[in-house]
Amino acid sequence: MKNESLYSEDLAPVPVINRKWNTWNYAALWISMSLCIPTYMLASSLIEGGMNWWQAILTIFLGNTIVLIPMILNGHAGAKYGIPFPVLARASFGVRGANIPAMLRAIVACGWFGIQTWIGGAALYQMIRVWNPSLPEIDATSLFPQAVPFICFIIFWALNMFIVYLGVESIRKLLVFKAIFLPVAALALLFWAINASHGLGPILKQPSKFATSADFFHFFFPALTGMVGFWATLSLNIPDFTRYAKSQQAHIKGQAIGLPPSMTLFAFIGVVVTSATAIVYGTTIWDPVVLAGKFESKLLVSVAMIAVAISTLATNIAANIVSPANDFANLAPSKISFRKGGYITGVLGILIFPWKLIADPTGYIFTWLIAYSSLLGPVGGIMIADYFFIRKQKLVTDDLYKLQGQYTYSKGFNHAAIMSLLIGIIPNIPGFLTTIKVIAPGNMLNWITHLYNYAWFVSFFFSGIAYLCMMRNYRPKLSNSVTAKDETHHVAID
Repeated sequence: MKNESLYSEDLAPVPVINRKWNTWNYAALWISMSLCIPTYMLASSLIEGGMNWWQAILTIFLGNTIVLIPMILNGHAGAKYGIPFPVLARASFGVRGANIPAMLRAIVACGWFGIQTWIGGAALYQMIRVWNPSLPEIDATSLFPQAVPFICFIIFWALNMFIVYLGVESIRKLLVFKAIFLPVAALALLFWAINASHGLGPILKQPSKFATSADFFHFFFPALTGMVGFWATLSLNIPDFTRYAKSQQAHIKGQAIGLPPSMTLFAFIGVVVTSATAIVYGTTIWDPVVLAGKFESKLLVSVAMIAVAISTLATNIAANIVSPANDFANLAPSKISFRKGGYITGVLGILIFPWKLIADPTGYIFTWLIAYSSLLGPVGGIMIADYFFIRKQKLVTDDLYKLQGQYTYSKGFNHAAIMSLLIGIIPNIPGFLTTIKVIAPGNMLNWITHLYNYAWFVSFFFSGIAYLCMMRNYRPKLSNSVTAKDETHHVAID
C-alpha cells in the first residue's frame, strides 16, 4: 500500500496513455532551454578568460556532448517507468534518503533562479539608466549592490513569484514570445557585431591570450568541467521530462538533436559578439545586458531590455522553478504543494547572493559552475551505477512509494549511497576552499587542490565506483513483474 508521505499525484508514475512527447518535443525543449542569457554569458566568459573563438566553441561543444551521456542514461528510467527524479533517487538512496540528492539539486536550482532573476532585474535597471544617464553602472563587487539595482531585482523577483501564484499554465504565452524573440535578438546582435567590426575577419583573428599550451590547458580543463556543470542539474532531474516520452528513442534522439547543436550555435553568437566588443570598445564586454546599455538609441535599448526581462521570466519559471518545486514537495508531499515549493525556491534564490556569482567570469565558472558540479556529479554516478549495474534497469515501482519495501534499506536510508556521496565530494573540498581563498595555495599537496579542476568527473567516478564496491553483494528483489500492467496501467516501456 502506498504511503501518503511518499505519494502524491505529482510524484505518481505517468500512465502510458499520457506519455505523448516525441523526438521533436524534446529537441524543441532543449533548443528553448539553450537559448538563454546564461548560455551567451557562458561562451563570452571563455573569451574574457583568454580563449579565442574556436577554442571557446570547441570547449562548449565537448562539454555538452559529454553531459549528454548521463542525461540519456538517467532519462532511461523516467521513460521506462514514468517516474520523476525524486522517486528514481529512492531506488539508490532509500525512500527517505532520496531527499538528500533532491535537496542538493533543488538548492542549485535556487541559485540558477537567483542568477536569472538578477539578469532580469539588471535589464530593468539598464532601461531606467538609459533615460537617466546619471545613474552609475551596477557594482556587484560589494556584498550588496546599489539601492536602485537591488530594487529592480526585487521587483523582478516579485513578478516571478506572482507567476508562481498564478500557476505554470500562465507562462505558456511567455514561452512562445521567448521562442520567437531570442533567436531574432541573437541574430540582430550577430549582425551588429559583424557590421561594427567590418566583417567576421577581424573577429576571428582575435588571438588567444595564452602564451603557452600549459597556460591554455590550465584554463581549459576547469572550463570544460564548468561546461559540463552548466547542465549538471538537468542531467539528474531529466526523468522529470522523460517520464512523458512515447519511447526511449524519442528522448534519446530529441536530446541529441537539441542539446549540443543549439548550445554551440547560440554560444558561437556570444563568442562573436564578445570578440567584437574588444574591437569596438577596446575591452571585452561579456554581459549582453551591459552591452545593450551602450547602444545610442534610447528606444532601442528600452525595447531590448523589456524583451530580455520577459524572455528571462519565461526561462526562469520553466527551467528553475518547476523542478525544485517538485524536489521540495518530495520532502512532504501531503504538506508542500507546487506553489509552496516555488515560494521556497524564490526565497533561497535571494539568500544565495546571485549578483556575486556572476560578478565576473572567474566567479561564474570556477566558483559557481564547478562548485555545484562537485555536488551533483556524485549523485549522477550513484544513480547510474545503481540503475544499470546493480538493478539491471529493473525497478519495482510500487515499492518506491512504500515505507516498508526493498527500497527502505535502514529506516529509509541507504548508507552505501550516502557514504559514496561523501567519497565523491570530499576530494574536491581542498580545491574549492583554495578557489574561494579560505586557504592559501600551497598549503596542501598541489595534486589534491588540482582535482577541483575536474570536479564533476572526479566526483562522478569516485562515487559511482565506491557505490558499486559497497553494493557488490546486494541482490535486488523482483517480487513484482516489472513489465506487467498494474491497476493504473503504469506499464514499463523498454
